[in-house]
Amino acid sequence: MNAPSLELIASCITGYDPNALPVAQAQEFIARLVPKVEAVEQLPIRSALGRVLARDVISAIDVPSHDNAAMDGYALRGMDLETEGPTLLPVAGAGLAGQPVVSAVPPAFCVRIMTGAVIPDGLDTVVPQEFTSLLPDGRVSIPAGIARTGDNRRLRGEDLARGEAALHSGRVLRPADLGLLASLGLAEVPVYRRLRVAFFSTGDELRSVGEPLDEGCVYDSNRYTLWGMLSRLGVELIDMGVVRDEPDALREAFSRAAEAADAVITSGGVSVGEADHTKRIMAELGEVLFWRVAMRPGRPLAIGRIGRAERSAILFGLPGNPVAVMVTFYAFVRNALLAMAGAAVEPLPVLQAVSASALRKKPGRTEYQRGTLRPGADGRWQVEITGSQGSGILRSMSQANGLVVLHHGQGNVAAGDLVDVLPFDGLV
Repeated sequence: MNAPSLELIASCITGYDPNALPVAQAQEFIARLVPKVEAVEQLPIRSALGRVLARDVISAIDVPSHDNAAMDGYALRGMDLETEGPTLLPVAGAGLAGQPVVSAVPPAFCVRIMTGAVIPDGLDTVVPQEFTSLLPDGRVSIPAGIARTGDNRRLRGEDLARGEAALHSGRVLRPADLGLLASLGLAEVPVYRRLRVAFFSTGDELRSVGEPLDEGCVYDSNRYTLWGMLSRLGVELIDMGVVRDEPDALREAFSRAAEAADAVITSGGVSVGEADHTKRIMAELGEVLFWRVAMRPGRPLAIGRIGRAERSAILFGLPGNPVAVMVTFYAFVRNALLAMAGAAVEPLPVLQAVSASALRKKPGRTEYQRGTLRPGADGRWQVEITGSQGSGILRSMSQANGLVVLHHGQGNVAAGDLVDVLPFDGLV
């Protein structure tokens, strides 16, 4: 089936205006645009951390496979517990993890049991060792009221029952998931292939690290922040360096990137009035829209597809200013790449924090300000802006541990008001 045209996608967005596009509408457009990878591969579970699960994992066994003790102590029948005085029970044997009690336990007897050991048939309660006393005659004394029927017993299938879905397709596998897969006896797991992302910076003024810095030139920082943000998503990276603002060089770079990758990310060359050829080459090689998003920083944005019809890539043309690159990546690109990789995209965690200072804000655009989030003396989270908020001040982004999100319809913020904060540690 042919992918929908950009024009068709735009027609589905209520009030679509490329010259004043709210952040939420831009996000909706991108979500409709991006395709999902289809190729699946089998990986050993130790190689699957951070990969996207391609099929539901259905448990073929009960986990645990038997009723077992949740702690060291004595297993007994709950009905044998006395309510008015201590319970005195003789010990019929011991059960260790992996070495269950073989013989049946007579009525009014208990067994010594260790954490994880199978609870013998007929017994239904474990009393922790620290609440018991071993008498000289070999019986165990249990104080009244210290335990109830069913205490400290882990039931068969309590974690997972046979036939139950352990993990669902689209999950980005985390350390606990690997342990869960291992608990099912699975050595391999089906995952989507890695998404391939090509990225480069444009501009005659840019120099790569290690090159001499000529007068009027700057070192390219954007590729390094992009590399860092992309690395945390676990995609396959294709760093194409700095591309000069020349038609032939740009045409060749875009063509190679579209041929090799699922997505192409550029920084620079999309602002109105820039003296470069980037936008023209983008439009020449594909179907591309140029937006002015109602946000700060990061207003200019290019989105679309480039490449041949049979082998095209999704294009994200980001602004050139360093902070704008990071903000637009988090606002638009991150979730889009996760969706392309097959992941079930979840909302990013947002904290509410008390603003330490007044913040100026015009309604009608979304603003992202760099802030430092700390617990206050009263236990509530507080956030303080990290100095100058210019879109070229990368140091203030480095000093921050989150973004203060001032929403589209929001106005000025007074000191002491609550604001939404997107912690950087949530962007995994």
